Amino acid sequence: MLFSEHDKIIFAGDSVTAAGRALPAGEGLFGAHGNGYVSYIAGFVDAVYPWMDLRVVNRGISGDRICELAARWQTDVLDDSPDWVAVMIGVNDVWRKFDSPHMRESHITTEEYRMTLTRLIEETLPKVKGMILMTPYYLEPNRSDPMRAELDERGAVVKELAEKYALPLADIQAAFDSFLKHMYPAAVAWDRVHPNYIGCALICKVFLDAVGFDWKGGVV
Repeated sequence: MLFSEHDKIIFAGDSVTAAGRALPAGEGLFGAHGNGYVSYIAGFVDAVYPWMDLRVVNRGISGDRICELAARWQTDVLDDSPDWVAVMIGVNDVWRKFDSPHMRESHITTEEYRMTLTRLIEETLPKVKGMILMTPYYLEPNRSDPMRAELDERGAVVKELAEKYALPLADIQAAFDSFLKHMYPAAVAWDRVHPNYIGCALICKVFLDAVGFDWKGGVV
């Protein structure tokens, strides 16, 4: 596994990451990690690798686009001195174009997304052991659907930057595409974005596979 003993991993993103997490920082008791995929990841790393004493921190904020994430990056991510940073962002950048079509000032182009994510990566890598990039997703099997097509553009950017900077990639959209051959999207996310326990478990698995988690190792 990529992580070493006592590493701190910060998860940065939007509501899919936040999932009701505690403020100001999502860690600690009483469901502080939220009820989403971050809590699943925290549970598995502690259950299977308890001696590693990994520290998982949820810094997702509901509604964030890449610009809001960038605005709080210093205080919410870098100032917290993480060893690793995992990022999944992009669905709101696209969603605002479709649910608020007249508010053009809130629309984020693919190029703006690329430039901002590139800047965050370049600012962060000198200060951490590494980053894990996660593709944003939309649970729509029809790839010609306008929102799905635009999310795919963002996903392509994430994959491009993961390759450019040699970063681990968790391709969440690809995993859901395979999954949705067997189950209808509404059974996983009522709005095709916010996952239930099934979707959270799938995101967790894809992330842990990307970081080399040994499902057969550990204490169980």
